[in-house]
Amino acid sequence: MAFLAIAAHTSPQRVKEPPISRIRVGAAAFAAAAVMFVLYPALRPWHDESTAAGALAAMSAGTWVPAHTFAMIGFILVPLGLLALAQAVAGTRAGRTAVTAFVTGAVGAGLVLPYYGAEAFGLHTIATQAAANPQIDILAMADQVRFDPVAGTSFLAGLVALGVSAALAAAAVWRSGRMSKLSGVPFALGFLLFLPQFFAPAAIRIGHGALVGVGLLWLATALWRTNSTR
Repeated sequence: MAFLAIAAHTSPQRVKEPPISRIRVGAAAFAAAAVMFVLYPALRPWHDESTAAGALAAMSAGTWVPAHTFAMIGFILVPLGLLALAQAVAGTRAGRTAVTAFVTGAVGAGLVLPYYGAEAFGLHTIATQAAANPQIDILAMADQVRFDPVAGTSFLAGLVALGVSAALAAAAVWRSGRMSKLSGVPFALGFLLFLPQFFAPAAIRIGHGALVGVGLLWLATALWRTNSTR
């Protein structure tokens, strides 16, 4: 009974002060995700994909699959960082908000990843086949992949969830008192703009990748320093 009493007494303290290594692994995940999201649009081949020649040139390029794979890795890493953020602010008035951000972000990442997989591997395979067989209508087949109702709906829902997650994370950072209030704002802005940036030209999309990268690095740095400010 004495052991249970001690455990019950000390458990909340462990929740409020997770090991430094756990938080810093999450910070490292944010930093690695920053690199992935910068590389994604920077390496993605940019051609006029409304034409058959442009679509073929872009989707068959050697950098098509790696660029989209970098984005997928980034989406996997972000929830790991959000989990560490939730641990870092546990015990503050922002604790529940951070947990909600983590759950929403994990769901959002899960919803967008299948679409990115189809975009990366499916469209590249179609383009490779179209290069060998000019009778293949690459535009029609690409549209079937991109505008499938189920795929499109899950992708849209995932991006919205990620935007909401980033906004909640920024709110948690602001309210926690354990990090600079502004350190989550660029991260939130980058993910809230993830959907509209798809309709922008290449230069804007590359700039958006840089914005997401800066936001993630800023948040990673703030998270890394959290324990030293307690």
